[in-house]
Amino acid sequence: MDVSDTSRFIAKLSPYFVDTPAECPYTLDRTAVYHQAGFSFLPPAVLDEFLAAGYRRNGNTIYAMRCPDCTACVPIRLETAFFRPSRNMHRVWQRNQDLKISLGPLEVTPEKLQLLDRFLNSRYPGRASTALDYYSGFFVNSLVPSMEISFRLSGELVGGSIVDLAERSLSAVYFYFDPAFEKRSLGTFNILYLNELARREHCEYLYLGYWIEEVAAMAYKARFRPHFLLLNGAWVQVD
Repeated sequence: MDVSDTSRFIAKLSPYFVDTPAECPYTLDRTAVYHQAGFSFLPPAVLDEFLAAGYRRNGNTIYAMRCPDCTACVPIRLETAFFRPSRNMHRVWQRNQDLKISLGPLEVTPEKLQLLDRFLNSRYPGRASTALDYYSGFFVNSLVPSMEISFRLSGELVGGSIVDLAERSLSAVYFYFDPAFEKRSLGTFNILYLNELARREHCEYLYLGYWIEEVAAMAYKARFRPHFLLLNGAWVQVD
């Protein structure tokens, strides 16, 4: 579909969506509004259209941010054939070649929950949400095909990546890692690996979620260039 076809497709589904106010998930001091709808299943080609229109997945819900007086959340994606890593990214890639990487279905294990809890306690101390909440309410779904990528060092799990699979794209849902290995820049390595994976699987796009300039944990995505931002309904290239 082109842009106009995608807009018409989303418009047809608009009666199924509701606006739900909530606390900002990115800790900004303002009210967030999720424009969301629950579905039992979406074909990969339909997921592509939602991603192209700036939507994300949370459990069995498709949503976009419709926050009053705030446009901080900007959808960002890479075109896999044209992305070029920087010198520093090449160094990150080489630094992590000793990791063993495995792909598989989403699966909740004590090892993953322990690592994710360490990550959440380090990044978001004081939050009530647990690793089990994230897996059961956010990651695991029957809505779209998903997979999980595990990164291991000498047999120890040091990172986990949740990815949704569309027909022509991959969507990075969430990445968590062991805070003890922060100097490895595992978040950067995850995106580099996902781009290579998407390219091998002949996917045109890698969706990185939201770029939020005010939030350091989300702003780093702009370092991947060229990237594209969804601005006023159109994907704009940033070199």
